[in-house]
Amino acid sequence: MKTIKSILIAATLICTSFVSTLSAQEEAQEAPKYEFGVAIGDSVMIRRECVEYSTGERPSTWVWDKVHTVRQLGTKKHPDGVLLMNIYSWICDTCLIPVNEHAEEAASKAVQEQKEEREAWEQAQKSGEDPEAAAKAAAEKKAAEEKAAQEAAAKAAAEQAAAEQAAREAEEKAAAQQAKQDSIKSTQKFKHNYDRFTIGVRGGASALMHHADNDSARWTCGGDVVLDLQYAHYWAKDGRPVDLGIIVGLGIGYHQSGFRKDSDLTAFTKGTVDYTVYAKDVKETDHQLQLEVPVMFSLISKEGVFFNIGPKFMIPVYTPYNQSVNQDETHISAFFQETGVTVVDKEVTGVYTGQQPEEKNGIQFNINVMLTAELGYEWILKSGNSLGLGAYANYSVYNTFKNTPNAEGLFNLTAPTDTDKAHLDVLSATHAYANKLGYFDAGIKLAYHFNFPKKKYFRDSKLF
Repeated sequence: MKTIKSILIAATLICTSFVSTLSAQEEAQEAPKYEFGVAIGDSVMIRRECVEYSTGERPSTWVWDKVHTVRQLGTKKHPDGVLLMNIYSWICDTCLIPVNEHAEEAASKAVQEQKEEREAWEQAQKSGEDPEAAAKAAAEKKAAEEKAAQEAAAKAAAEQAAAEQAAREAEEKAAAQQAKQDSIKSTQKFKHNYDRFTIGVRGGASALMHHADNDSARWTCGGDVVLDLQYAHYWAKDGRPVDLGIIVGLGIGYHQSGFRKDSDLTAFTKGTVDYTVYAKDVKETDHQLQLEVPVMFSLISKEGVFFNIGPKFMIPVYTPYNQSVNQDETHISAFFQETGVTVVDKEVTGVYTGQQPEEKNGIQFNINVMLTAELGYEWILKSGNSLGLGAYANYSVYNTFKNTPNAEGLFNLTAPTDTDKAHLDVLSATHAYANKLGYFDAGIKLAYHFNFPKKKYFRDSKLF
């Protein structure tokens, strides 16, 4: 009997356990598909307006002020229900407010709002008022206050924007006025003026430009080399593309050029003797040590191009000359009127033996007034000074040389005497044939400029 009784008890326990297991599995079976706004493990809060669970029970007041954790989502009986930890009662998904780690401030605000609503609800109950009506009135009041706050904020923002716009317009107007004043100031005053001392060397072609009425006489070109020492002052102004300056100085130079006559046929009488002199290839080279005093107007562009122009005074200090003739083609004949005899190239006629005039100062202190011009480019150096390279030209517009050509030509013959032979003197071709002189030269000039103050080492501006 005991064995049968034990078997019945075990069977009963097994059946009871099996029924309980089936019941639990049925309860935990997943509900039909439902789109939940939360997930297991999320933090949520219960909305104040949700006043009952899915089972119909009313929540305690403390649940509205806490953050809960989702434990389970839906069952067969409550497919849209959510089970919260520590409450163990199902509540509808729409009654929950998700709270995540990025919304702590919102959660705190929601807690405060729910606390205020609960206090208002309890106060309305104590005073006998309709809690729902009181809550609605409080909500309307709060909405009105929020709207008023938003309108005030919008007005303040508009006023701030208007003030900022007015400030910007005032700044722009002030900047425009300042720019206008600066422009007027820059057109009225020179800025960044500077001085410079220049050492230059120039050389090229030059000539005295002998002028003679004889068609067979003409000048030939030579050359010159000059050392220039100059001082300049420049006025530079903002916004102007060039600097304006005045240049004065002193030049010391050497010049040489030539004068020639293809042939000379001179007839003259000495006493009772008629002389005739014929010479060929008469050549004279004029040398000149000269001083130059320029006064020039100068322009320098921002790109470094310069142009100088103005008058210059040139003073010859020492002017020796050399001369030659073709000795084989030089003949002297003398016709003696008393005897009717003609003698050629004899001592009695003053035979030409190739003698040359002594080197002497031929054309002294013949001042030239010239027009001079220089054009070139200069580079600013890292030292602040500059190096210039350009072309120059000088042309005489006035020369003080005045001369009456020798009527007897190139030669002057002294007749023989009882004790002396005839003597033939060769004159300066310039004095013999030229009735006026000029001057010109042209060539290349290299100059080094010492600038005070120093210029900046960049190419986009000539200012300091």
